[in-house]
Amino acid sequence: MRAVALIAAVLGIVFVLISGTIGLRHAAFVSTPRAGERHGSDQDDLDAKSFANAVTRWNPDIFWAPASKSTDVITRSGDEARAVFGPIPDGDCDSPQMKVIPLEVDGNVVDLKPNPKKPGTPLEFEHRNENGEVVKWTATLPKCDKPSLTGSTTYCGLNTRVVRVVRGNVEWLFLCRKSNISQEVSTDPYWTRSDPRFSVFGTIGFNRKSGEIIFFDGRKDRSQFDWSKPFVPPGGRNYSDEAGRDTAEKIYDPTFQVSCHACHDNKSPYVIDPHIAQSRVGFRSAGDARSTAFSLGDFLPHRPRLPDAPFRVVGSGYTGTYRNELSQARTVEDPTGNCTSCHTLTTQVTGRRFAADAAGHEPTVTLPTWVQLLELHEEQVVYAEIEAHRTNWAAGSGGIHPWMLPVSGNDLSSGAPRLSSEDWRKLSDCLWGAGGSECGYRPLYTGCPAPEVEDEGSSLADAGIQVLPPLPGAAVKTPVLRVSWTFRNSYGGVPERDDVRINVAVGAGAIPANGDPPQSGEYPSIEQAKGTDAVAISGPVSSVGSSLLIEDVSFAGHTKWSDPTPSMSPRTFQIDLPGECNRRTLIRLVPKRFCFDQSQAAFSEADHLVYADVRCDEHR
Repeated sequence: MRAVALIAAVLGIVFVLISGTIGLRHAAFVSTPRAGERHGSDQDDLDAKSFANAVTRWNPDIFWAPASKSTDVITRSGDEARAVFGPIPDGDCDSPQMKVIPLEVDGNVVDLKPNPKKPGTPLEFEHRNENGEVVKWTATLPKCDKPSLTGSTTYCGLNTRVVRVVRGNVEWLFLCRKSNISQEVSTDPYWTRSDPRFSVFGTIGFNRKSGEIIFFDGRKDRSQFDWSKPFVPPGGRNYSDEAGRDTAEKIYDPTFQVSCHACHDNKSPYVIDPHIAQSRVGFRSAGDARSTAFSLGDFLPHRPRLPDAPFRVVGSGYTGTYRNELSQARTVEDPTGNCTSCHTLTTQVTGRRFAADAAGHEPTVTLPTWVQLLELHEEQVVYAEIEAHRTNWAAGSGGIHPWMLPVSGNDLSSGAPRLSSEDWRKLSDCLWGAGGSECGYRPLYTGCPAPEVEDEGSSLADAGIQVLPPLPGAAVKTPVLRVSWTFRNSYGGVPERDDVRINVAVGAGAIPANGDPPQSGEYPSIEQAKGTDAVAISGPVSSVGSSLLIEDVSFAGHTKWSDPTPSMSPRTFQIDLPGECNRRTLIRLVPKRFCFDQSQAAFSEADHLVYADVRCDEHR
């Protein structure tokens, strides 16, 4: 056994001599004795494994990536959402903030109620004018003034509810939509306002400052939901809410079957259409009495976001599902100058369907490819179905369709003509990706910002290092290096934001005789601090090149699987490391943003460097 140990020791010395003497010796923190030192069990130098064990032991529960507790798609996505947007409110479509989206037929609002004028008071459709007077009752409702543009839900559905909850820069929208397979409404009690059953549940989170958006949909293997009780958020209310997390997994769709981004792509959480937007959309003017009696008014605030605004989909499960679509989406400039000076149109559904409906023209492509031809045919079928469910009144004497006009916008009282067929053809070519430079194509979605980039707002400061005596009672008398700093994560202005961790890269070198401070090139590089080609050692510690890397350091008190307390002030970080006797320790700190999308993470490129010269005689 002694012979084996001797051979191993010699091989270790040879390896270090080959791999170099600068830094942390690649596979060992220090593994060769220097002149005048004794190589024995009481030697202060630690190998890499001992270094890693000491780091984990001295700094319990601060090394963890946010949203990494669960591998379940919905639970993980909910944890990601909280890390970006803060707490998620319950989805409560029976709350005081709830609004019922009105349904209009021939300029009157319609609801399903018992008809007192008939024996047995059967359920029928009650039509009321803007003064609240009953105009008529009907037993069927084949058409409405503003059919749904989804193409997959009931065209003239009744009593859909929407809820908007605002917390600082973040707003949450909850949609409880009544629909059915036939996509036609009937006199079934299901369609009444008092019946809590509905079939489509959608949730959108949006940060108006950062442009981050996230989507959740109700499961597709459930035919109905019930809004009489609030829906727990995906991922529960926090990491410890095991009951809520289990319940949420049964509510939300883990397959992300609905491509929400294709419609909600105008750099805003809500689609601007006559069903659910400003009071004037779908009415002749703001002064129309129906705009007050029937619409949602300013429930959804007017907040135009132009093509250069930041816009990014969050959620690794969702973005992984729609990776190609998100990367290929483009914003469009109208080559005729009519439609995009105030609105963002894209090559997705807001361009192909919503713009066509708004302008009152069928989707078209001048010279379609075979792929475009198939997609165009499908879109024309949907357009025809929407038109077939629109009342003659809306497109005729009512004069509310088309609902956007050149120059006049959504003020339909001016009598301005609709967009010409020639101008629509030019715009539609652009919206289908069939145009050229005249379309001004730009990527719709913006990238995940690294910490500390311009306009991002975050910053690392107050970095310092202390050399402390060895811990009392320690078997190996190793000096302690206490590294501390502060970091302010102000991106998006969310006090509970928790998407940044700090990587700590550690290197070592000789203390120069003159005590000169190190040059920047002597520190571990930013690439090393990113962990590229890192080799795991133990816990959060790995080796990368000639350095050791400690990943995902959280702030003080923010232990594993805990949600942060709200704060917009810089948070304090601290980590204790083993020092290397009579050597210089060099440290680079790199903030790391978890993007929760296909880009994985974004790293700061700023230099945050600290060093300490450890002289063991001072601590014996």
